[in-house]
Amino acid sequence: MLTSLALIFMIGMSLGWIFRKLNIPSLLGMIITGIILGPYVLNLLDSSILDISADLREIALIIILTRAGLSLDINDLKKVGRPAILMCFVPACFEIAGMIILAPGLLGISIIEAAVMGAVVGAVSPAVIVPKMLALMENGYGTEKSIPQLIMAGASVDDVFVIVMFTAFTGLAQGEKVSAASFIQIPVSIVMGIIAGAVIGVLLSIFFKKVHIRDSIKVIILLSFSFLMITLQNAIDGMIPFSGLLAVMSIGIALQRKRAAVAERLSAKYSKLWVAAEVLLFVLVGATVDISYALSAGAAAIVLIFGVLIFRMAGVFCCLLKTELNMKERLFCMIGYMPKATVQAAIGGVPLAMGLSCGKIVLTVAVLAILITAPLGAFGVEMTYKKLLQKNKGI
Repeated sequence: MLTSLALIFMIGMSLGWIFRKLNIPSLLGMIITGIILGPYVLNLLDSSILDISADLREIALIIILTRAGLSLDINDLKKVGRPAILMCFVPACFEIAGMIILAPGLLGISIIEAAVMGAVVGAVSPAVIVPKMLALMENGYGTEKSIPQLIMAGASVDDVFVIVMFTAFTGLAQGEKVSAASFIQIPVSIVMGIIAGAVIGVLLSIFFKKVHIRDSIKVIILLSFSFLMITLQNAIDGMIPFSGLLAVMSIGIALQRKRAAVAERLSAKYSKLWVAAEVLLFVLVGATVDISYALSAGAAAIVLIFGVLIFRMAGVFCCLLKTELNMKERLFCMIGYMPKATVQAAIGGVPLAMGLSCGKIVLTVAVLAILITAPLGAFGVEMTYKKLLQKNKGI
């Protein structure tokens, strides 16, 4: 395992640095590192690290979502209002609808199989989006209209919605009945996650005020509670709808509201943790990619991915109607809501494991969605934010 970790960090950081020098998002270099080192090309990664790959990716996601929570001022979201809520589910609904319309004709699959595929591909990647939005907030781009905050918050809730939809559609594909209760899980999961995280965040803020400990110890405590939230989600899965990742983000938001100075210092600590976590996350995402699936997909699958992206962008545009955002800012939001990676890597192979006839093509399209949209979205954000967003004059 130690050799595998050394290869992941050394080659991942090196390729990331090279890509960044070429004005290409570094995450693409890290994903390519994972593809090359992974079991489908050179097979240089130890099976022990591949066995815990999903857990390691989840830890990286926890780190970036906690950092997002510590940096997110809830008052900014209140200023945005209605679009912040709509961004949580409307773009995903548009993309799933686009998949149902386009996929049967392009790939020859049934409507319910297209719905399963749409739910896999429809999730946006907070692991790609959140770091980009945090960087914009630090540099003051779009902050006067809370654009980075809007995208960051929407991306975090979007995954909860899509995963519930995925569960419902795979149930239908297996011949199960899906009741209204299945969809009630979505708001319940969101509310339960927010409440649990807020309560823990408030209690931690009180504890940090009364007990003086080093910030490094606070980070360990915060990480421990975050891990427990994910463990709780897994433990009560199927009994009580609960979003552990939203709880993680809510802990950071509550701390930011109650102890802003502490939250700022902890956010800086998490930024340092993200240096290693980012490499681990995207290299291991790349290691899940079977490049032979992507090569066998053909032009139809690529056309399909770009087609459903147009539907997603139309969904984002609809969310922003009757807002004070100008056309350039709306275009930026549409670009910023494109990247996919973590959810597709996590659930892309599930239909195949379930024995669904569409399993292989769903996995193939999920792989292609990662390879196309993660770098495209990241590159789009980096190349356009200075042209499309206004910089806060106070920064």
